[in-house]
Amino acid sequence: MKSLFAVLLLLIASGAIAHKPSDSYLTLERRGAAVQGQWDIALRDLDAAITLDANGDGEITWGEVRAKRAAIAAYALSRLDLASGGSACPIEAAEALIDEHSDGMYAVLRLSAMCPQPGPALSVEYRLLFDIDPTHRGLLQYVEDGRVRSAIFSTEARAQTLGEGTAWQQLAAYVHEGVWHIWLGFDHILFLLSLLLPAVLLRRGSAWQPAESFRGAFWDVAKIVTAFTVAHSLTLTLAALHVVSLPSRWVESAIALSVVLAAINNVFPVVSHGRWLAAFGFGLVHGFGFAGALRDLGLPTGSLALSLFGFNVGVELGQLAIVALFLPAAFWLRGTWTYRRVVL
Repeated sequence: MKSLFAVLLLLIASGAIAHKPSDSYLTLERRGAAVQGQWDIALRDLDAAITLDANGDGEITWGEVRAKRAAIAAYALSRLDLASGGSACPIEAAEALIDEHSDGMYAVLRLSAMCPQPGPALSVEYRLLFDIDPTHRGLLQYVEDGRVRSAIFSTEARAQTLGEGTAWQQLAAYVHEGVWHIWLGFDHILFLLSLLLPAVLLRRGSAWQPAESFRGAFWDVAKIVTAFTVAHSLTLTLAALHVVSLPSRWVESAIALSVVLAAINNVFPVVSHGRWLAAFGFGLVHGFGFAGALRDLGLPTGSLALSLFGFNVGVELGQLAIVALFLPAAFWLRGTWTYRRVVL
């Protein structure tokens, strides 16, 4: 039974790690009345919307993209509006090119727009893919007068006005994204829960026994969570500031390995009393994963420290919410046959 549970956990981990939420990357640069930009949209998302894979073989070729370039541009532009000074800024797009991202191939649209009555702010309305995938996000980098600002579009935030935002609004946006990243980052959650599952038990000989007090379990959890937090905060900061950088594939593989090792350790315990050390060591790797997500969101030059702080706070709040739900339930179930014999 334990082996079966371990296999199931590893399969879940593999699927979770392989999945990346649907994002598109929009860059806009404004110079007076003119707006130039680039929009990167995943081919897999476009295929779901307008069927790029003409022969249905599961592979999208350059020929299939080229045949649909006009349709790609029409589909995308029908879901993006710009306005300034109370007037619409008509958008034009060059024919789609393709580029490779860490999670696959993307169509690349070069955009240009002219605002007939330019005002101090640019309004952007984004509607791409929300009818197909409610979790989709549009990640925007906006450049004006040498300053970079970031914004995130979602089903709840489809319109943004750029040039009017305050630092506190920027902070709130990054806190929100930090929370959602940890909640949607199943690899991070699986690793953390794998380390926390034994916290409500004591290892005596070759068997797990229920912990005697909630206080003891609480402090065990606190040590693990604190070690994980300190470690990933350190590497998140260093990577975001470009002090240290690792290839994304190395990071993704190491995160996958951390989930696997933490799960195996529960079934065949090697480390039972020093799990906080494992949390710290692998937390350093997970920090690089968080940094990759933060790079996707973009760090504005004018409020880099504030945005980095907000994202990290959001990750911690999301993490604490998970722990707050897990610990009471695990402590209540710790004496059951299911928890001791199936989960561990």
